Amino acid sequence: MTRYARQISLREIGETGQAKLSRSSVLIVGAGGLGSPAMQYLAGAGVGMIRIVDPDLVELSNLHRQPIFAESDIGQPKVEVAARRLRGLNVDLGIDPVNRPLNPGNVHAMLEGIDIALDCADNFAVSYTLSDACLKAELPLISASALEFSGYAGAFCGGAPSLRAVFPELPERSVNCSTAGVSGPVVGLLGCCQAQMALSLLLEIEPSPLGKLVRFDGHAFRFSEFEFNGAEEPPGRRFEFTTLAAVSTRDFLADLRTVDEAPSAAALHAVRLTAESFGGKGIVPDPGQRAVMCCRTGLRAWKAARRLSSVWDGDIRLIATANEEQEAEVG
Repeated sequence: MTRYARQISLREIGETGQAKLSRSSVLIVGAGGLGSPAMQYLAGAGVGMIRIVDPDLVELSNLHRQPIFAESDIGQPKVEVAARRLRGLNVDLGIDPVNRPLNPGNVHAMLEGIDIALDCADNFAVSYTLSDACLKAELPLISASALEFSGYAGAFCGGAPSLRAVFPELPERSVNCSTAGVSGPVVGLLGCCQAQMALSLLLEIEPSPLGKLVRFDGHAFRFSEFEFNGAEEPPGRRFEFTTLAAVSTRDFLADLRTVDEAPSAAALHAVRLTAESFGGKGIVPDPGQRAVMCCRTGLRAWKAARRLSSVWDGDIRLIATANEEQEAEVG
């Protein structure tokens, strides 16, 4: 009671709410700049179980925006270090560190027994995979993204529109905090927003954050709010992500990576092509085949799928090989 005294004194929480938090389970995908503050505040608040999913090791370049880690942790798995820190913060916490990337093959297992998921991944293939799974499972998803001095946090699925409904198109080019940079306090602030949204949903505090998105502009020091409950799920095919393990020799598999990127094709029956090979009078799979587009991040695969879908009405799936490579590295 002493630990949570300042929290229990809040009218919206009290002893009943605190007991509810102790029975709650949260999935956090990504132990980086967003996940670090989110997991610490959720652990401090008394959430009963936190499952952390991340395949990466602590690097020196992480420390400016991920203060849960120290220089002495460099080279160690992020999830193992984070688990130690969180247990030191709250001995009653149940912690499940998963040193693997989330992918379409394991996402449903990752969500098993979970009440709410937090997308802190900085990887749009992971974000869309998690959103698709949460939409099907009717679980809330708190997703955030930060780049340079701005970003957003929003509450999707669980009765609200999905990430695809709000962001139906992928960006023209793949950028993340590694390539474009990010301010540590900005990404930390948005991770804190994710934690507060999660607590509000777990405690059923009104008004609900579901269907709301908060943007922060770090240059102007300005917040803005956007409600998207009226957003509709994209019509037609969704171009869901899959894994190489789920591809069969009957599938039409297009490897969009260059030979310099990947000297070996994704599979023996893969065909090396570009996104521009599809659409118009371009290549189409045989009738009854499933088309699988493969590239490193999923962005070229998305573009190829869009072009192919304009002239072909078959099933199209995407693969981001970077996530497959991370799986192999920790496997």
